[in-house]
Amino acid sequence: MQRWEYKTIKLKTTGMVGGILDTAAFDEMLNQLGNEGWELVAAFDTNQSYGASREAIAVFKRTHN
Repeated sequence: MQRWEYKTIKLKTTGMVGGILDTAAFDEMLNQLGNEGWELVAAFDTNQSYGASREAIAVFKRTHN
């Protein structure tokens, strides 16, 4: 039976009211985790106020040995 291991990453957004994500840093993180066998399965943001994003959350999985 295949077993999964999960990892959740929270990334803070910047900007005066939030909502700006450093995409270069996010890409670097995605590539590093991909090289370690992690697969991105979900990404979403948390709401701060008036639709601004507080955090971006990324959920990954990989097979558990």
